[in-house]
Amino acid sequence: MDIEQRMALVTRNTMEVVGEDDLRVVIETKEQPTAYIGFEPSGLVHMGWALVTAKIKDLCDAGFKVIILWADWHAMINDKVGGDLENIRAVARYMEDCFVALGVPRDKVEFRYAQDVVNDLDYWGRLLKIGKVTSMNRIKRTMTIMGRKEDEADLDSSKVVYPLMQATDIFHLGVDLAYAGIDQRRIHMLAREVAEKFGWQKPIAIHTPLLPGLKGGARMNGDGAKDKTVKEEAQSMDAQSAAMIDMKMSKSDPTSSINIHDTPEDVKKKLKKAFCPPEKENEGINPMLMMAKYVIFPRFNVLNVERPEQYGGNVSYDSYEALTAAYFAGELSPFDLKTGIADGIIKTLAPVAEFFSAHPENYEKVQEILKGLGKLR
Repeated sequence: MDIEQRMALVTRNTMEVVGEDDLRVVIETKEQPTAYIGFEPSGLVHMGWALVTAKIKDLCDAGFKVIILWADWHAMINDKVGGDLENIRAVARYMEDCFVALGVPRDKVEFRYAQDVVNDLDYWGRLLKIGKVTSMNRIKRTMTIMGRKEDEADLDSSKVVYPLMQATDIFHLGVDLAYAGIDQRRIHMLAREVAEKFGWQKPIAIHTPLLPGLKGGARMNGDGAKDKTVKEEAQSMDAQSAAMIDMKMSKSDPTSSINIHDTPEDVKKKLKKAFCPPEKENEGINPMLMMAKYVIFPRFNVLNVERPEQYGGNVSYDSYEALTAAYFAGELSPFDLKTGIADGIIKTLAPVAEFFSAHPENYEKVQEILKGLGKLR
C-alpha cells in the first residue's frame, strides 16, 4: 500500500484532520506509527461504535498500531456505572468483546487501562505541568468532552482533573495520532497548544462525526464560506460539535438508538419510526444516510435494497454518492432507504450475536451490574 492509499484510509469519513502535513510525514517516515482512542466504560454499546470500529480498522489497515485506552479512572470521576471501579472494569471487559465482535483486529490493537498508566509517577508530573499552563476557565470549557456543563465543577472539583488526565494520556502514551468523535475536539486542541508551549510532539488529531439518534434533530447549518481564518474554522467546528452532541445516538434513549444486541426484528421496528427526510439540506442529520455512509459502506462497499418489481425491483448502490444521488432524485423512497439500511445493520450485527452466543460471560455480568443500578430497561 503506497503513501496516498494510507493517507486516504486514515482521513476518509473524517470531519476534521488537524495536522495533515504532519500525518503525511509520520506515514512516510515511521514503519508503524501509533494512534490512540480513549473510552469511558459506561454501559451497553450502541451502533455509534460501528462507526468507530470502522475507523479503527482503517487506522490498522494503514499501518498504525492502535492503543485503546479504557479510561476507568476517568469514568469513576464522571460517575459512570455508579462510580465503582470494579464495575467499570467489568464493563471494559465487555466492551473489549464488543470491539472484537464488530471486527477490530485484536492482533493490531493494544487494550490498556488507565489504572496501569496512572501508576507511573511521571504521569502526574506531566499532568501538573499541563495544569500550570492551562487556566481554570479553559479547563471548564473542555468539560463538554465529559457530557458535562462548566458549572458542574463547582459541585465536584474532581471533574476538573478529568480534562487534565485526558490531555496527559496523549503525551504519556507517546502516540503520533489521537482519534475521537468530534465531541472530543476541544481536548485535542488543548493538547496541541500545550505541546507547543513545552516543545513536545504535537499530536495529530482526527475527528469523526457522531451518529445521530433515530429521531433526528435540529438542522446543522454551515455557512460554506471559503478561506476562513483559523479562529473562524475552530468556531465552526465547535458549533458543529455542539449540534452533533445535542442529537447524537445515546443508550439513555432506547427508542432513538440501536443497541448492538438488538435482534433483526428490533432493528426493523425501530427504523420504521426513524427520521428520514427526503431533502438534501438534511443530509448531515438524516440518521439513515449517516448510517449508510459511516457504517455500511465502510464495511460492505455496497448497499442493497430489496423491493417489489412494481416499485422498481431490487437495486444496489456501490457508493454513498450513488445512493444519495438516487435518493434526492426521488428514485429511492424513504421506505426503500430504510429497508436497505435495515439489511446493512442486520448484517453488521450478525457477528455480534454469534460472538456473544459463544462468549456470553462479560455481557451477562454487565447486564447484572446495570440491573442492580436500575439502568437496564
